[in-house]
Amino acid sequence: MDLSELHRDNSGSCRLLSAIPDACRSSECSLGIDEAGRGPVLGPMVYGICFCPLSKQQQLEELKVADSKTLTELEREKLFAKLNESKDFIGWALQVLSPNIISTSMQQRTKCNLNTLSHDAAIGLIQYALDSGVQVKEVYVDTVGPAEKYEAKLKERFPGLEVTVRPKADSLFPIVSAASICAKVARDHAVQSWKFVEDLEDLNLDYGSGYPNDPKTKAWMEKHVDPVFGYPQFVRFSWSTAQTILDARAVPVRWDDDEDGNKKDTPSVLSYFQRKTKDPKVQPHRFFTERKLVSLVNL
Repeated sequence: MDLSELHRDNSGSCRLLSAIPDACRSSECSLGIDEAGRGPVLGPMVYGICFCPLSKQQQLEELKVADSKTLTELEREKLFAKLNESKDFIGWALQVLSPNIISTSMQQRTKCNLNTLSHDAAIGLIQYALDSGVQVKEVYVDTVGPAEKYEAKLKERFPGLEVTVRPKADSLFPIVSAASICAKVARDHAVQSWKFVEDLEDLNLDYGSGYPNDPKTKAWMEKHVDPVFGYPQFVRFSWSTAQTILDARAVPVRWDDDEDGNKKDTPSVLSYFQRKTKDPKVQPHRFFTERKLVSLVNL
């Protein structure tokens, strides 16, 4: 898998694409959606789609694709190779969301939670397939959040498609299993070959699985926290695991607009535009009194 675009800049979001089979542009297709890396505190989250003509579903099933979480890394690699070998009727696309994108989105002033990021990535990939000429008829999605609400959201956005959103869809529908494998292989490769832009002394690349409950991951995060600059962009600093270590090991920071600040001493901007019901305590300038000018208290 070519990750050169991600390696050029792993601070944002990038899209990895296969060639689109001619068969997918001329025949009605099913499209599956799944993700990899939702829970880890390290590394990117990858959203994937896989599409295949409805007439080729039996051939897809013969590849014996399965939920990527039930497979070993070697098994996933072999199945991904088989999917690529079937490029005459199978295509895929991946959206890689960097840890930096995830954390800044979740902690910006107008917060964007992980479910919204996931939904937006899925919608963007479906739209990419449609814009590329894939004759999508059926869409199968592994749910994020309540399945009924997510399904209704996708049906409203894509009224011409038959959308099915289910929990554990990666174990129910082969086309979702295929998307799951593509996403997981891409994330594994991205984590293993991550390019650290920070100059870290004694960098240890043995950071385990990246999940918060992994002792290796916790030990790596303890070692590589900087008291001033925090973490390298490989870490999702919005995760509670990272926040706990930062609170204990890093220099405390207080922002002027902290939500827990002393608000009573700072009047709201809106207060300056409120209608006055009493005469102001401050006497007006003589310019106004000499000209018999008064402030209107009621309009």
